[in-house]
Order: sequence, then C-alpha cells, then structure tokens
Amino acid sequence: MSFRGGGANASSGMGVADHSRNTFLELKRKKVHRYVIFKIDEKKKEVVVEKTGGPAESYDDFIAALPENDCRYAVYDFDFVTSENCQKSKIFFIAWAPSVARIRAKMLYATSKDRFRRELDGVHYEIQATDPTEMDLEVLRDRAH
Repeated sequence: MSFRGGGANASSGMGVADHSRNTFLELKRKKVHRYVIFKIDEKKKEVVVEKTGGPAESYDDFIAALPENDCRYAVYDFDFVTSENCQKSKIFFIAWAPSVARIRAKMLYATSKDRFRRELDGVHYEIQATDPTEMDLEVLRDRAH
C-alpha cells in the first residue's frame, strides 16, 4: 500500500496557510509571540496555527503546550544574554515527533517539514526532538551561543 495516496498533488507535501506565515512574521518582527505551535490539518492539507504564547510565557509553558503523543512544528523566540552582556534573540524551529506518536503522523510531519521550514524566513536553528530532553532549555542555550 502506498503511503502517498491522492492525486498528483500528494507528493508535494502540505501547503502553508497564510495565517501561519503571518503569525511567524509577527513573532519575528513584532515580538508579539514567544512561541507558535503549528499542526498539519490533514483535511485541508495545510499547516495551520494551533496555539501561540505571549511574550511573558516561559519555556516551560511552551513545552507544556506540546501534545505528548502527537507531532507538531513549533517556533520559539529564545532571548539570552551573551558573555559580553548583549541581549540577543534567536528563533528556533522545533520539529516535535514524540516516539509514541502514530507512524503515519511521524511520516506526514517528516515529509512536510523541509517545505514548511523554507516558508519561515528568519529561523536561526532547527531542533528535532522525540522527547522533551532533546529540546531542553540547555540545548537551546548551547546552540544559540
């Protein structure tokens, strides 16, 4: 049985909702979101915004907002202070694919990831995580410095 199914369009992966693109730009330019969590809407065949977190929300809030047993894409605006005492910000793209997620979901998110990631102009780093320890705050800190 072929995984792809559907018409000629199936191989191109998912579309990206304008709202998803715009929400990312709000995070990047206006800093109105600390994070954005995206999910694939299988009926619409596009990546849509599931949840946003305001600037005051913490990394723990972000982690808590990810489902334990399903895949998601997310962007997180990570603020930190450099050793020279400069305030900096780096945008992380996180591909969340917990080991307990359905195989089909993992495949769907894996095959659509690069295309979606290309739509998000301004991401500095990418992290793929199958459990929360792989996207611990320390991991972000190490990558950002």
